Amino acid sequence: MDDAGALLIAKEELQAEPVRFRTAEAVINQASGSTGPGAAAELEAIVREHGLEVNVRDVPPSGIEAAVRAAVAAKPDLVIVLAGDGTARLAASLCGPEGPVVSTLPGGTMNMLPKAFYGDRSWQDSLRCALADPVVRVVSGGELSGRTFYVAAILGAPALWAEAREAVRERQVLTAARRGLRAARRAFHGRLRFALNGGPVERAEALSLLCPLISRAMDEQTALEAAVVDPANAIEAFRLGFRTMWGEWRDDPAVSVRHVQHGQVYARRTIPAILDGEPIRLSSPASIRFIPQAFRALEPRRDVGEPRV
Repeated sequence: MDDAGALLIAKEELQAEPVRFRTAEAVINQASGSTGPGAAAELEAIVREHGLEVNVRDVPPSGIEAAVRAAVAAKPDLVIVLAGDGTARLAASLCGPEGPVVSTLPGGTMNMLPKAFYGDRSWQDSLRCALADPVVRVVSGGELSGRTFYVAAILGAPALWAEAREAVRERQVLTAARRGLRAARRAFHGRLRFALNGGPVERAEALSLLCPLISRAMDEQTALEAAVVDPANAIEAFRLGFRTMWGEWRDDPAVSVRHVQHGQVYARRTIPAILDGEPIRLSSPASIRFIPQAFRALEPRRDVGEPRV
């Protein structure tokens, strides 16, 4: 492919030199509900339409991690993942700020990274839009005890409420009820202790960490936005729980917000958490660290002043 056929991508909007993309590696989770048997051929066709050579790895869930590692090791210009939130995080972490640019397409349940870059588009439309008028964005992030995240992390009982919310979205009423009851039972039991930026140890029901990618309070990539969740009584806890289920928890009066670059979180037992949509359990203590330059992401160009979704 000659220079005229190469894909030109401007790094950090219009202020940097263009980067030429020629090769891509793609990883598809065959079990993803949004893919289907023809996803590999469809993705390959879309990428080739835009002048790139692409190698597609269409694998079962058991082979996802190995496939992502092999894709990054091939040192392409672009790594594309069509899979769940955990796979998107893995690809971003392995590529880092110096490796291939990453395109995270919606192939999971919550799709937090894909939504941050592409909104609610289908994976096909997300890829077409990104390749048609693309920009490379340097993304900051956070780290919890060695586990990276790039959108948000929730630690404590609200992580359990978020699991209930996802069941509601999937119309799994009984599952949502069970998860909601479990979250309610955890309220005021095993409260988190934390110390932020070297400050004193505090206590709260939960702690949420928002990355600059989606934070309304962070205009620049200088720190994480820490939201301390501390309801005073059972009534506030239930109100906060239901607001969490519908994504409105940050505006709740039981939530206070500050900036954080490092810290520690403690609990008597393991800490329930959600990192970029993936439920996990963290051992205590868990360390917090802000990462100013975590990886480079492919996204569509936006008009001046147009907000990120």
